[in-house]
Amino acid sequence: MTQPPPSLPVVTVINMPATTYQEYSASLEGIKDIEIRPQVEGYLERIYVDEGAYVRRGQPLFQINVRPYREKLNNARASLAAAKANLSNAEINVSKLTPLVQNNVVSDVQLKTAKTAYDAAVANVAQAQAMVASAQIDLGYTSIKAPVDGYIGRIPFKTGSLVLMNTPQALTVISDIKEVYAYFSLSENDFIQFKNRNEGNTIEEKIKKMPPVELVLPDGSLYPQKGKVQIVAGQFNNTIGAITFRAAFPNTDRLLRSGNTGKVRIAKELKTALVVPQEATFEIQDKVYVFAVGDSNKVASKPLMISGKTEAYYFVESGVKADEKIVFAGIGNLKDGMVIVPQPISTDSLFKVKPL
Repeated sequence: MTQPPPSLPVVTVINMPATTYQEYSASLEGIKDIEIRPQVEGYLERIYVDEGAYVRRGQPLFQINVRPYREKLNNARASLAAAKANLSNAEINVSKLTPLVQNNVVSDVQLKTAKTAYDAAVANVAQAQAMVASAQIDLGYTSIKAPVDGYIGRIPFKTGSLVLMNTPQALTVISDIKEVYAYFSLSENDFIQFKNRNEGNTIEEKIKKMPPVELVLPDGSLYPQKGKVQIVAGQFNNTIGAITFRAAFPNTDRLLRSGNTGKVRIAKELKTALVVPQEATFEIQDKVYVFAVGDSNKVASKPLMISGKTEAYYFVESGVKADEKIVFAGIGNLKDGMVIVPQPISTDSLFKVKPL
């Protein structure tokens, strides 16, 4: 006995406005990632902060042994005092010899010698003052303070460690993350599409007119605040054939940290697109197909050219036409040429948007 044709739900392909997304892998960095390095050498006397702590600009971070630099300052001040005493003595000699030379009591050679000694004493005072200033600067460098607000990174040194100015490792890194940069790359084809898709005469104008972008976090969730593409690198990386973009995201709640990863999602608005439910499709060798309902309710498989997708729909460039009917469900047992009994589904209820 011949089996009756199966009754299967059928949906009409419609045109409607749509938004597609392109996603690009991104690495995140704070707007400032500042390496903290010693500007004088010595033993770490104190470490005031812990790894991961939030610090304010000017807050003490490390203390290098201060005693050698305090003594250096004391020596410099003593040298300055001696230089000033010598200057006073030279000034007295000049004052004493000047009237004697004017009255021809002594030779002017003596006065010239005294003035030369005075000039040398002035230079010695200036040199001693510079040494005091240098010693004060070095003494100040023993207290290392935060240059910006931000989070402390790893601290590889411990109290008592000897730190040198040429040590390869930084004492730590401070990340200013009130705003974060997401760096992502576009291939040459994507870059050409970007130039063709966005308005503007220059790349800078096109970037300014780009809509806000989204950040997809590693767990698949969307970061709650949108970002803005700001800059593009000046040239392509010949090794990977890509060009780097940067998007800035506000981070007022400090949910993002330097070193995080994610995906930058760029929206593409389509005034009209053919929409096919993903539930109505199947794949063969990485190609997406649907079963279209033709004359006499016979079905035929058709490959689709996909231009974009959402979680539930494909946006189709070619393969089906507007108002063409496709099988919505139960396609697992269908074959080309089979006859079905169509059960139309309302597009209004399926797509929740009226067709154009």
